[in-house]
Amino acid sequence: MEMNVFELACQQSGYKQIAGIDEAGRGALAGPVIAAAVILPAHCNIKGLRDSKQLSPKQRAYLFDEIHNVAVSIGIGSTDHRIVDRLNVLQATLLAMQKAVEKLTPAPDYLLVDGLDLPEVSIAGEAIPKGDSRSYSIAAASIVAKITRDRLMVELDPIYPNYGFSRHKGYPTSQHRQAIAQFGASDIHRRTFKLLPDT
Repeated sequence: MEMNVFELACQQSGYKQIAGIDEAGRGALAGPVIAAAVILPAHCNIKGLRDSKQLSPKQRAYLFDEIHNVAVSIGIGSTDHRIVDRLNVLQATLLAMQKAVEKLTPAPDYLLVDGLDLPEVSIAGEAIPKGDSRSYSIAAASIVAKITRDRLMVELDPIYPNYGFSRHKGYPTSQHRQAIAQFGASDIHRRTFKLLPDT
């Protein structure tokens, strides 16, 4: 299946500003959920663009710059650990996506969203399971979201030096679990995850 099938179908239906949307950090124990919304030009062709999970860090960094060079618009939305705890991670993810969409200029007229749910916006769209490996626009958003969040977690590493955020980016590795067991949860850890001790 070609990665532009969804985009071509949208264009044939008359939509012009098609935004791909994806998130990073949903499964992390610490830090925010970051969502990216990306509108690419019609018939855009960035060589090597695919799901961020299938790329090396070097490839992701290169494509991140390429996407920024050619994109019509990019929006970033964030929900921090407190919102994740208050709403639950799905609702926090959808809120981050909504924020990302609202930052796009021009506004999109159709949304292609990775996953099973759409954010609460008054724009037509569809949720696409595993969309980051099926849609060109969503793949671009997955790269932007991941690089944006990874860089933020690297910046937080020296502020919270006991946890190794620059290595695991807040995800539940054995090293991360051991650090939580030894030092307790930091103030950017999500309290609603069962892996965390009560603090």
